[in-house]
Amino acid sequence: MFLHLGENIVVPIKDVIGIFNVETSTYSSDTTQFLRMAEEDGFIQKITNDKPKSFIIAEVNKKSKIYLSPISSSTLTKRSEILYYEL
Repeated sequence: MFLHLGENIVVPIKDVIGIFNVETSTYSSDTTQFLRMAEEDGFIQKITNDKPKSFIIAEVNKKSKIYLSPISSSTLTKRSEILYYEL
C-alpha cells in the first residue's frame, strides 16, 4: 500500500519511518538544526511551494529522504492507519 503525501507524491507505507508536525516539531532547536542540515545535504524534497504542515521521513532506495508536505501530520497518520488496517 502507498501513502499519498500531496501533489503527485506517494511512498510505500512500509518505507515511512515517521510523520511529524512541522509547527510543533520545530519548537525544538535540535529538530530545526536536523532539518537545516538535511536540506543542506540534499535529503529534503519539497512537495509544493505551499507552507509545509508536516514532514515525513522515509527510506527510499536504501537512503533516507525527508518530504515536506502541505497535508497535516494527523491526516497523513489517519491515512496510513486506515491503509494499514485494510491489509
